[in-house]
Amino acid sequence: MGGPVGHRRRFGGGRRQPLPRAAGFVGGATPSIIDATAGLGRDAFLLASMGAAVTLIERSPAVHALLAQGLARAAEAGGETAAVVGRMTLLHGDARDLLAGLTADVVLVDPMHPERTKSALVKQEMRLLRGLVGADEDALELMQAALACAAKRVVLKWPLRAEPMPGLQAPSHQILGKTLRFDVFMT
Repeated sequence: MGGPVGHRRRFGGGRRQPLPRAAGFVGGATPSIIDATAGLGRDAFLLASMGAAVTLIERSPAVHALLAQGLARAAEAGGETAAVVGRMTLLHGDARDLLAGLTADVVLVDPMHPERTKSALVKQEMRLLRGLVGADEDALELMQAALACAAKRVVLKWPLRAEPMPGLQAPSHQILGKTLRFDVFMT
């Protein structure tokens, strides 16, 4: 398993990484997770590699197809990678609609982040992804659906220095990374 995901998995700090901590991987707990904004599936793969059952929801047909192909290739690879992918279930549709029929301990929401005001560009793959899916104008509605669905917590992945999402209640707590923060809403 190579690339950024493999590196993050091998050298990222395991359950001590900000995302697993925010998702509740503490004290030996392994929560069930819904990734309501699957995107490229990196966060979901990391969480599944730690033993979590992860349901991924992607509404963009193009991104869903790419992710389905990637998961199929990973499953065909066999070994540990196939075992990780075996804990992942990919759904196509709008998470705002699908969440009502699903249950999990944790719902992860990683909407398109607000446009940067700095001159430095975001990574090219994120620019391409934004070009495919556009801005998430309905991120607040998605957060409200996630808060109604999650059994224990909702985790919002958000830029470290960005203003809070307009209209959203204050999080229970935050876990800070180098460039991102995870706003945790206990339900």
